[in-house]
Amino acid sequence: MGKERLAREVIAMRIANEFKNGDVVNLGLGIPTLCSQFIPEGCSILYHSENGVLNYGPMAEEGEEDPDIINAGGQFLSFNPGMSFFDSADAFAMIRGGHVDVAVLGAFQVDANGDLANWMLPKRGVGNVGGAMDLVVGARKVIVAMEHMDRDGSSKIVQVCDYPITGRSCVSLIVTDISVFEINKNGLILKEYAPGWTVEDIKNCTDANFQVSENVKEISF
Repeated sequence: MGKERLAREVIAMRIANEFKNGDVVNLGLGIPTLCSQFIPEGCSILYHSENGVLNYGPMAEEGEEDPDIINAGGQFLSFNPGMSFFDSADAFAMIRGGHVDVAVLGAFQVDANGDLANWMLPKRGVGNVGGAMDLVVGARKVIVAMEHMDRDGSSKIVQVCDYPITGRSCVSLIVTDISVFEINKNGLILKEYAPGWTVEDIKNCTDANFQVSENVKEISF
């Protein structure tokens, strides 16, 4: 389908609108890391990373990189007043202790039950668990940021995941380059679609069955 899709930065911007003042937020690799560039006006967000840093700022500008100040993905971070550093074991204790409000993660698949598969691609035969399995259990809310379709043109929102599972019934919101879906006790619900797209377009691109919100609308910021 030749319609324009949202840029990765726009996906991150839309997700950042979900953050509330004072939230502790962990950002996974890929699109999620871009969320630190967009903080809702009037909000103070404490960004957390598994390698032992809390309250970091946006990613560092070119020429201001410090090799000692990185996130879990190895990207350089800027300093922020009140920024703190600690052992990775303490970082995971924060996750496992329920002190992370929101985890934003990438995904290979998410299904209609909110199951997440993001640590292994079976056709490659290798994977990387990282902190995802802790985050999907420990974080109070899990948001997935991803392209709607994979490189082969297949939907990444599926009826039932057939990739190795990271966590069961853990995802509550999916933001892709063409849509926003909520997952709750009623199942998968389309809430928003990208400019120039329609509900029918989203149905044609999505493997999973879903309901359409009575208030479905174009994605806004």
